[in-house]
Amino acid sequence: MTEDVRHLVLGLLAVVVSAALGWLLRTQVWKRKLRRKQAFFGLPANSESLLVVNREATGPELTVTRHDVFSLLELAALIKDCGAHSQVVAHDAVQQGFGERTEFCVGNPAVHRRMAAHMHSLLPGVRVNTEPEPGPDRGAFQIGSERYRMEGGRTEYVILARLTAGQPQEARPVFLFCGQRAITNQAASRYLARHHERLARKHGNNSFALLLKVVNSQAYGPDVVELVADVTRAAQEPLPAPTGARNSHRAK
Repeated sequence: MTEDVRHLVLGLLAVVVSAALGWLLRTQVWKRKLRRKQAFFGLPANSESLLVVNREATGPELTVTRHDVFSLLELAALIKDCGAHSQVVAHDAVQQGFGERTEFCVGNPAVHRRMAAHMHSLLPGVRVNTEPEPGPDRGAFQIGSERYRMEGGRTEYVILARLTAGQPQEARPVFLFCGQRAITNQAASRYLARHHERLARKHGNNSFALLLKVVNSQAYGPDVVELVADVTRAAQEPLPAPTGARNSHRAK
């Protein structure tokens, strides 16, 4: 073998070894990111999860609003990326406790029975004004001592929460997307899809509740979202009972 051939063979071997090492490194990085994502969402490979939505109108069929459909598409993509499976169910058809399956609950407690139960049990420091009459406080959130009023199409709020109800960390979490309007639920699901890695780094697999503001949805849709505050502590501390029946009340 001549010197030139030897150099050529050694060069080819170096390229092959470098490519193999690079592939192994990328595979390990991808697997590590996948494991972190699965742990954050509580979705190991081939696990089952629930997408819980309210009905657009009463009736035997499950009809979902357009923005809630978009929310489900965002969440279904995350679930698929984890190698898990999902089932869409109506808010009044779920009868299970916490920790059995990861649950993504989308809707407002005024019309979403499952969301109302979760808010009552897991976020007792949040009250949602569910009164149907028009007024400045219609749909408003009260979190601790702060009140967040909705200005339709301009300033709207949504709570994005990951909760485990005091269960062990290996228990499956419940994700809440509780918005003042359906478009804010879509904004929260999109925010989670875009920022889940940062949220996992900050909160790990612990519970959290974030208040998000959707800015000028009539012009920008669900795309412009601002983080108002981490309201985990305030949302988990029970509020005193309302003084009157017509006041903003906790969802039941």
